[in-house]
Amino acid sequence: MEYDESKKYDGYVNESGSGGDVARGEIHDNSDDLQRHLGNRQIQLIAIGGSIGTALFVSVGGALNKAGPLGILLAYTFYSCIMALVNNSMAEMATFMPVTGGFIRMAGHWVDEALGFMAGWNFFLYEALLIPFEITALNLVLSFWRDDIPVWAVCIAVIILYGACNVLAVQAYGEAEFWLSGGKVILIFMLYAFTFFTMVGANPKKDAYGFRYWRDPGPMAEYLSTGDLGRFEGFLGALWAASFCIVGPEYISMVSGEAKRPRVYIKNAFKTVYWRFGIFFILGALCTGIVIPYNDPTLVNILKGETSGGGTAAASPYVIAMRNLSIPVLPHLTNALLVTSIFSAGNTYTYCATRSMYSLAVEGRAPKIFRKCTRNGVPIYCFAITMVFPFLSFLQVSDNSSKVLTWLVNLVTAGGLINFITMMITYIAFHRACKAQGIDRRTLPYTGYFQPYQTYVALVVLVCVVFCYGYSVFLPGAWLIDNFMSSYAMLMVAPVLFVFWKIFKKTRFIPSKEVDLVWDGPLIDAYEASFITPPIGFWTEMLQLVGFKRHIPVDERAL
Repeated sequence: MEYDESKKYDGYVNESGSGGDVARGEIHDNSDDLQRHLGNRQIQLIAIGGSIGTALFVSVGGALNKAGPLGILLAYTFYSCIMALVNNSMAEMATFMPVTGGFIRMAGHWVDEALGFMAGWNFFLYEALLIPFEITALNLVLSFWRDDIPVWAVCIAVIILYGACNVLAVQAYGEAEFWLSGGKVILIFMLYAFTFFTMVGANPKKDAYGFRYWRDPGPMAEYLSTGDLGRFEGFLGALWAASFCIVGPEYISMVSGEAKRPRVYIKNAFKTVYWRFGIFFILGALCTGIVIPYNDPTLVNILKGETSGGGTAAASPYVIAMRNLSIPVLPHLTNALLVTSIFSAGNTYTYCATRSMYSLAVEGRAPKIFRKCTRNGVPIYCFAITMVFPFLSFLQVSDNSSKVLTWLVNLVTAGGLINFITMMITYIAFHRACKAQGIDRRTLPYTGYFQPYQTYVALVVLVCVVFCYGYSVFLPGAWLIDNFMSSYAMLMVAPVLFVFWKIFKKTRFIPSKEVDLVWDGPLIDAYEASFITPPIGFWTEMLQLVGFKRHIPVDERAL
């Protein structure tokens, strides 16, 4: 048996009995109520919006302090390679079956319904808890300008804006995220240019500092212990920071159910993730270790909570470097772009949390009422539940913002790792099913490299990371129950969710020969066959955006 992409289906009937025929113009975008309106340029920038968040600018200072410039570079490079393996596996599944809910529904269809239940609720909590994290970080960044901005006012304003961006049709979200993510790209390349020009002497002090901080105080810092053990623990500290910072495949997976030409545009988005890891995360770690030393007094004081107005340093090591070099205007521009960057990340998390709950409802793993969508394809009740979580950001009104930030980071990091572990388990089941059912994977829209061996490597590393993430709490004299819970709460919740659904629904692991590899394939094939023009490239869409429409094709369907 082979998957033949050229073979298109004349009709499709979904579970509700609806469906259609291409010839009669009745084919729907999806077997659910979401609509495929996201174009190539929007998908590419949404992927950036989710993968480049506060962590690249806020948490990276703490990672540098723990590991030093070489330590953080090694940690971010290593984890980027692991995430590239995750991306390789997810790309093959998502381009083959670009359904609403992405990897969440795949886990339930191809492994066990209980795994899909666990993955869906874990991802929902992960994304929903990231929203107040971004709002808290936004308050930190705003304190760069003044300390008396009312925290509650910022929280309310951001919640209203997130609601406005996500309650409209998906085009509105996609367009907003396109422009916001574009600001992130401008910001990060501006910071790279700042790093290069200042290190060669183009700064007010005429100080060509180069790689000075790699020599003094040194390439690697000691953390928790001294000597080689301390340097290794510093590397681990940076690795844990990287596991929170470096993401991406899950967001492309989540938008695949609302993407035009999914087998083409989603595949293109996954293929560019490898470049993003190198350009944004690895190069970003290198630049961070160049601009300031890991023992910079301002950075150390902020991390210890001994300096007021923590937004300045906690927001970005680059801002510290700019002030150290007496650069007058650039810190304000950087902080302004940081505001849009952080807002963009929270906007993406709001979208993904809403869609993850909707995917649970579609599969019967959440109350049926959550399947209700507006005329524009927005899951309105899922959206309403998601918008409750941003109000957790009000916790910082009565607590130190940095403490709230640290608590949320620890809580959601394990949730993110569980998402990737679920993807790897799902891919192993998918690969075995293809083999058992005689499907030649080389005929699929995208074929991952070095499979399934690379998936096993990624799975082992991710399991080690998730279990060892909070190891420091077990060191002599370091036990604190709140630190233990913040590191391992999500790790305890996931098995409970899995076991609950397995017992409640009496589910079973699906044998490889019984895995449904057809699923929504006929509908997706028919939808893509309905287009009468070829797929549009990213730069072609960009030209359309600025008005160069003459002789440039657009996505048109025969229906």
